[in-house]
Amino acid sequence: MSNTAQRSAGLAERVAERWEVDPTERRDPVAAPATQPAPAATAAGEPTRRHERETPRGTVSVIVPARNEAANIGWVLNRIPDCVDEVILVDGESTDATLEMARATLPSLRIVPQQGPGKGSALRTGFLAAKGDYIVMIDADGSMSPREIPRYIHFLESGFDLVKGSRFTGGGGSLDITMLRRLGNRGLLALVNVMYQSTLTDLCYGFVAFNRNVLDQLDLRSSGFEIETEITVRALLAGLRVAEVPTLELPRRTGQSNLRTFRDGHRVLRTLLRERNGRPLGAAR
Repeated sequence: MSNTAQRSAGLAERVAERWEVDPTERRDPVAAPATQPAPAATAAGEPTRRHERETPRGTVSVIVPARNEAANIGWVLNRIPDCVDEVILVDGESTDATLEMARATLPSLRIVPQQGPGKGSALRTGFLAAKGDYIVMIDADGSMSPREIPRYIHFLESGFDLVKGSRFTGGGGSLDITMLRRLGNRGLLALVNVMYQSTLTDLCYGFVAFNRNVLDQLDLRSSGFEIETEITVRALLAGLRVAEVPTLELPRRTGQSNLRTFRDGHRVLRTLLRERNGRPLGAAR
């Protein structure tokens, strides 16, 4: 690893640990509702630390899609908070020691073989296998901190149906996004907000939690990275109560990302246009 990469990794680690371990020195995060909250969420902007530490009323399943993430998966699983009841690793036919490392780190882990190619297929496989009342999706590369999960669950228990992480709302940030990806995300986000009359601040980011009982309404079909956009757009079309919470995106800890900016950006755009031209989700099937 180069000196520059080492300095970047060290900075990311220090920022991550501050974000996760020492919240008393920063202001409480504020959720930005993209749709009208439920009556129980009248204090939608006040997820206090007391609430973040409370035991959820419902059970929590975390879905981690992984393919050849042996060097990263231990870091992720070691940071799963106590409020999580089950962790499901969806294995995309890993050829390295991902499964051995995962089992050694978290013996209670459930491992499910991925059905079909792509991240979307992996997530849909995990969603079907999940038993929890609340489902959280998180990446296996260390770019998302599991220690933020209680904040997402708090807003689900406050009456929202779906909670998304935002890198661009107050208190959020990214140590990884390139200028090209930032511009692409901004353009696609502007299109979504116009097309669906929403007030989202981030679109192409996959740290998401939702109530299990909305899965049928979402009726997810995507097989690739565009599933993150499909989830958001279908939630808006279905009239679900959507909120954003600030999140810190960290650099992938090791290895190369499978994200391809132009290819996946095109798939996101195609998803937006397809959903907009389709019939409303509330229509009879």
